[in-house]
Amino acid sequence: MTLSNFKESLKKYVELAVDIGVAVKPGDTVYVQISVDQAQLARLIVAAAYQRGAAEVQVQWFDDVLKRLDMAHMADERLFNIPAFVKGQFDYWVDHQAKRITVVSSDPDNLAGIDSNRIAKYQEAFAKAYKRLMEAISSMSISWTIIGAASPRWAQKVFPDAATPEEATELLWEAIFKTTRIDQPDPEAAWKAHDQKLREKAAWLNNEQFDQLHYMAPGTDLVVGLPKNHIWEGAGAFNPRGEEFMANMPTEEVFTAPDFRRIDGTVASTKPLSYGGNILEDMHFTFKDGQVVEAHAKQGDDVLQNLLKTPGARSLGEVSLVPDPSPISQSGLIFFNTLFDENASDHMALGQAYPFSVKDGVAMTNEQRAAVGLNQSPTHVDFMMGSAAMNIDGIKPDGTIIPIFRNGDWA
Repeated sequence: MTLSNFKESLKKYVELAVDIGVAVKPGDTVYVQISVDQAQLARLIVAAAYQRGAAEVQVQWFDDVLKRLDMAHMADERLFNIPAFVKGQFDYWVDHQAKRITVVSSDPDNLAGIDSNRIAKYQEAFAKAYKRLMEAISSMSISWTIIGAASPRWAQKVFPDAATPEEATELLWEAIFKTTRIDQPDPEAAWKAHDQKLREKAAWLNNEQFDQLHYMAPGTDLVVGLPKNHIWEGAGAFNPRGEEFMANMPTEEVFTAPDFRRIDGTVASTKPLSYGGNILEDMHFTFKDGQVVEAHAKQGDDVLQNLLKTPGARSLGEVSLVPDPSPISQSGLIFFNTLFDENASDHMALGQAYPFSVKDGVAMTNEQRAAVGLNQSPTHVDFMMGSAAMNIDGIKPDGTIIPIFRNGDWA
């Protein structure tokens, strides 16, 4: 790696993930999800967590090549039945309130050409084993963060004109460091200031308590109802012990949950979506009474149709506001990775709503959550639909209209 000051930047990146991402404290259990080609980064994260007093740090390794081989060749009865020891590991993490650091670096096209029905059946089986951990994550019962790491195949997707895979990888690392503020003199201080700015936007929205949002742009004319007592969140969140964590690094969004029963109109995606090892492009959705009644994608339509078969995936669990002038958007890059692309664009998520998006939602039963308008699903898939042409109105219960976004930025 010839990138100037790479080792120093990587060290700062690790410290950011451990200190601001999940705020590791003495006695904590930590688990790291990371690819085998990021072993150097994994070792640095583990060492940093132990230096801060972690009681235990587990590493769950991934490998794109092995994943593709499994998805292509594993016997159906094994692929679609997740072993008990896998669920046992997930339960162990929940029982120990483990803090999760997920490092994404996979090839966005890794499972291209694999039978989409087979992928969907595997994801359905995995979601059942993952359910308890998913609930802990979505209710913020545990601290978690997602960060990126450059890999050659992902980098070549982002920088197809790079002369070599090595050059592409360096360019992607440079972009990752920039979007996560590692290039700032004091990255942790820069993140705290950024967190405060987003909190101020969320506080204004929470005070307004809009009844509906109206998203308007080429291909999009969508009215989204919001639950009573909904809560907008900014960058940072808090676990039940009052410890702040940063779920996504980078992040530029404020977000809440819609009322899944009150969504009507059309919405078009504006960036590619990497989902299930496939790229989905040019997606269009039509909603009526909260449900997708028509959907298609120019690329990856079979994957999209299988996704929509997932219980709860035909409605929305999240809506967000991301200004087009955000640093990631202005970079002009398409990352083919939701962690980055969703922070360059307004986005919405099909599937599960975060319970904390409504007052007292975490303490509610699933039935109570549904009654206030929170969508229930084993999946949560963001798609990007914002642009510099996006206008968004907030509509009060009495019909008063207040501009929120004009031409892709705060009004």
